[in-house]
Amino acid sequence: MDAATTVTITGAGGQIGYALLFRIAAGDMLGPDRPVKLRLLEIPQGVRSAEGAALELQDAAFPTLAGVEVTADPAQAFAGANIALLVGARPRTAGMERSDLLAANAGIFGPQGAAIQEHAASDVRVVVVGNPANTNALIARASAPDLPDDRFTSMSRLDHNRAIGQLAATFDVGAGAVRNPIIWGNHSASQFADVAHATVSGRPVMPMLTERMAGYDTALAWLDDEFVPRVAKRGAEIIEVRGSSSVASAASAAIDHTRDWVLGRDPAAGWVSAGVVSHGEYGVPEGLVSSFPVTSDGSGYRIVEGLALDARARYRIDVSVAELVAEREAVHSLGLI
Repeated sequence: MDAATTVTITGAGGQIGYALLFRIAAGDMLGPDRPVKLRLLEIPQGVRSAEGAALELQDAAFPTLAGVEVTADPAQAFAGANIALLVGARPRTAGMERSDLLAANAGIFGPQGAAIQEHAASDVRVVVVGNPANTNALIARASAPDLPDDRFTSMSRLDHNRAIGQLAATFDVGAGAVRNPIIWGNHSASQFADVAHATVSGRPVMPMLTERMAGYDTALAWLDDEFVPRVAKRGAEIIEVRGSSSVASAASAAIDHTRDWVLGRDPAAGWVSAGVVSHGEYGVPEGLVSSFPVTSDGSGYRIVEGLALDARARYRIDVSVAELVAEREAVHSLGLI
């Protein structure tokens, strides 16, 4: 068996953290032959919950689990970390202004980024799950200036998986038949779920939609009025139906995101979507953490470049990117980066 990989999970006593722990320990993220050491970081009032999860992990007797530590100290949590899943975040509550939300999360992700730079392993990879994920990743990355840009990502894989699920349901196929949708921009209601390059069972989606809906304009209307908003607002739909937020699907997406990033992805399976630091691709301002189509050979995520964008796509991407710019400016004006 390989040497153990140290995985740090923040907010580990919360629901998404809890859903993540057992799948990581079982080998779903890094494979059945790669042992893992789990470091569970919580705020002091959440430590007991994380300690309870640690007891359950011990009782499950996973062959790949090489150890579990629980702490409220970021320096201890990130010491030697190869992978950091930043799940814990300050949620927006009634009456909270967006600037207050950004400031509260800067107080979490700024110190975590600094602790990662100082204490994590030299090969550390950071996945920001806690919302607002893109700007939280921007803050963490700004607080770790000595680390390369490509070590920081934010998760848009849940949105990508939701787009696949909606297309699979529309065409009555399994999710495995759907390839290459794209989530562009922010993980927010402004995101753009793009199917212009997607295929179902090897066939381009747009002609299939046009045929099914008896016209190109009707297909576009369905995309703009139903598909794109439903993917973007699926979390709210789940809260309304289930009575609480999406947990298992978010944890599953974090597993998918990290597995493909670290282990690589079969090119035949198509690209996926991830929030990565822009270097100007597709006109996204340099330094923003924006969702793009990406591939991975295991050495890191790489943006798929050269895809054609029509005027509709360009407009929708620009709207979402403008929101990311506004968030960056708000954080900057508060002196947080």
